[in-house]
Amino acid sequence: MTALFRLFADDDKKRVFWALFSLTLLVMLIGIGMRSPWPADEPRFVEVAREMVMGGEWLFPTRGGEFYPDKPPVFMWAIAAVYWLIGDLKLAFLIPNALCGLLTVMLVYDLGCRLWSVRVGRNAALLLLLVPQFLMQAKNAQIDAMVACWITLGCYGLVRHFVLGPHWRWFFASWAFMGLGVITKGVGFLPLLMLLPLAWYRWQMVTGRALLPHQAWRWRVALGPLAMLGVIALWLVPMLLAVWLDATPEHQAYMNNILFKQTGERYVNAWHHIKPWYFFIFSVIPWLWFPLPLLAIAHGKRVIERIKQDPVIAILLLWVLLVVVFFSLSPGKRNVYILPALPMACLAMAAIIDGEQPRRWFEGLVKGVLWVLGAVLLLAGVLALMHHPKLAARLADYTDDLTGIGMMLLALGGVWLACLWWLRKQVSLLNAGAVTLVGWLLVGTWGYMLLDSMRTPQQLMQHTAETIGEDAELGLIKFKEQFILFSPVSVTHFSYLASVEEQERNAWAWMNEGMTEGASAPKRYLLVPEGTTLSCFDMSRGRSMGIAHRDNWLLLDDQAMAASCDAPKRVYRYHTDHPGHWLTD
Repeated sequence: MTALFRLFADDDKKRVFWALFSLTLLVMLIGIGMRSPWPADEPRFVEVAREMVMGGEWLFPTRGGEFYPDKPPVFMWAIAAVYWLIGDLKLAFLIPNALCGLLTVMLVYDLGCRLWSVRVGRNAALLLLLVPQFLMQAKNAQIDAMVACWITLGCYGLVRHFVLGPHWRWFFASWAFMGLGVITKGVGFLPLLMLLPLAWYRWQMVTGRALLPHQAWRWRVALGPLAMLGVIALWLVPMLLAVWLDATPEHQAYMNNILFKQTGERYVNAWHHIKPWYFFIFSVIPWLWFPLPLLAIAHGKRVIERIKQDPVIAILLLWVLLVVVFFSLSPGKRNVYILPALPMACLAMAAIIDGEQPRRWFEGLVKGVLWVLGAVLLLAGVLALMHHPKLAARLADYTDDLTGIGMMLLALGGVWLACLWWLRKQVSLLNAGAVTLVGWLLVGTWGYMLLDSMRTPQQLMQHTAETIGEDAELGLIKFKEQFILFSPVSVTHFSYLASVEEQERNAWAWMNEGMTEGASAPKRYLLVPEGTTLSCFDMSRGRSMGIAHRDNWLLLDDQAMAASCDAPKRVYRYHTDHPGHWLTD
């Protein structure tokens, strides 16, 4: 590790590049292949990707055979492409975001080197690797890390052109990456907000303060949107043509949902994740963006001075502010929404504090918090080994044996505190980086393997398959995508988007049809979470298959069916043949 420190202390751009590249690659690859997809979003995207490869339908993503209209397809395409190439879904599903995380870090490093110095680029990249929100997203299979990468590329291209340029290839590339971001998740256009502070400083130049190259603002700037629209058209045009040619209600509903409900309507009139306007400022940035807020407070005067002195820092921070304001105006908010602003925030902060001495109170506070966290990990490990009643009660929905968790927490806490002691004379952020690395090494290997059975319904679905037989058919009501993804038997569901009442009526009709097909037909069963209110089935006749995701799941057979059931308003029936075979391939 001492040799690594010396490499990062070097001013040679290539040597620092390879040291940073190696460190980032190591962090991104930790845990790949060690776990399965975990809720909330990973099983959905992975099941969609699996169905793309198995069914050959890449233009209209499906989950359990039903169109999935909530997100454009690029992220699912990426997982499906890696799965198709290597044939191992457990290995493939984390690779796209790992590569996007690696690319984002290296873009920040390169831009810092070009704008200021190798030291600033290195510090900016290391800051980004230290921020919890960035690593948490880059190391899972949610969509936000990928869209943040495309947005960072868009910002990179605009800065290369308007600040360091003119560079017309990067200018048009930035618009193209914005288009790629739009068909990954609609907000890929966010780099456009940077044009506002860029235009302001261009106006300042016109009035006598030459801050940015005027050659970058020639008439060709107006052609940028064509590059973005061209990339969007690569998906949009085939999709619209397919909808026009097929003209089914399902295709029409998919088009309307993906183009309107999940974009403008979701932003203006969000129907879930409702948070107050100050959610990002007080509930996300202070802890998920550590250590940036503390650094800004510790070097407050320097921040103001550098913003006045350096227009590039001002442009970057104004863009970050505009992104936060943009998402704050929408009633629907999740902490990951502001992730795309994080790389430029780290870059600006690294430039601001370059050459500054650490503040004593900052060093004491950060080191103190790290020592407390290490002690908490040790204490939690001891309590887990003792099966403390309160801790056991909190984890009862996942496991009744806390021994493995206790041993892992003890090991993590011990290594954590040992690192802090070894590096006690180093600056606090180096301490934080070291414990972050060893934390991911332990959690991403031992922890992933230990927690995998707790975070998936694999054991429950395997028990269900053994109970009903592999040739039986299983229906699902009020479920999440992971129950399809991990099912060894064929699964039928009755529209994920339908009400529970409509799902139940369709399920009763499906099971009734199975009874009339004769003894030679596969027997049909229904899996339902306990506590679900049903009128066409007697839940008291259900057999418990186990607990998964805090619900006890009951298996219903034809003996639990009521004598009759109202007909559904519309017949929904989606079948997936043995989806869980990827676990044994």
